[in-house]
Amino acid sequence: MSIHIGAQMGEIADKILLPGDPLRAKFIAENFLENPVCFNEIRGMLGYTGTYKGHRVSVMGTGMGMPSISIYANELITSYGVKKLIRVGTAGSLNKDVHVRELVLAQAAATTSAIIRNDWPEYDFPQIADFDLLDKAYHIAKDLGMTTHVGSVLSADLFYSDLGEKNLKLGTMGVKAVEMEAAALYYLGAKHNVQTLALMTISDNLLDPSEDTTAEERQTTFTDMMTVGLETLIAE
Repeated sequence: MSIHIGAQMGEIADKILLPGDPLRAKFIAENFLENPVCFNEIRGMLGYTGTYKGHRVSVMGTGMGMPSISIYANELITSYGVKKLIRVGTAGSLNKDVHVRELVLAQAAATTSAIIRNDWPEYDFPQIADFDLLDKAYHIAKDLGMTTHVGSVLSADLFYSDLGEKNLKLGTMGVKAVEMEAAALYYLGAKHNVQTLALMTISDNLLDPSEDTTAEERQTTFTDMMTVGLETLIAE
C-alpha cells in the first residue's frame, strides 16, 4: 500500500488510464474491461484492474487539478511501478477551430501553476507528451474517424478564474484548450522517466457556450476518447 492507494503490489497493471472523475473510472471498468477488480476505494478514488483485448490494464480516478493528480500519479509510478499513464478527461476549447466533442491530444502543456517551479525555480521546464504515445494515439483516433487536434493546452490551477479574457488570447497562439492536469502529469513523466499522455474531449467551448455539455454527459459519454486511450495503452 501507498499513503493514498490501498492496493497491494501486483494489483495494479503497468499501464493505466487516468480519468479525473472516479465514477468515470468505474464506467470504463464496467464497460470496457473484462473481469475488472476494484483495487482502491480510499477517499472514494476508485481504481480497477482488468483486461482489455487480452492485455492487463488498470484505470483509476485522480480527482481534479494538478495537486491531486500529482499525488496519485507519483504513487502509481514510485510505489507500484506503472510505466504508461494516459489521462482521459475533458477540456474547454480556447480555439475557434476546436469544437465540443472533438478530441485534443496535448502535445505540450503550458501552466499557470507554481507546482513545477517548486522543484525548478530557476527554469521554465517544458511539459511535453511522450512522442511514442502521442503518435500512436493520433493514428488510432484518425483510424476511428474522430476529429482530432494535436497541439498545446493550458493547464490551469483555477477553474473559476479572472484570467478568462487573457486565456482566450492563447487560442490565437495555437493553444487548443484549457484543462487542469496535463502539465503535472507530463512533469512526473519526465522526472521518473515513464511515458505519459493526456487526451481530452472538448466539453465546453469558451468562445461559444451554446455548445457546452451537461454534467451527466461529462461522466458517462466521450466513449470514443476512452477507446483511443485504451488502444494506445496496448499498442505495440
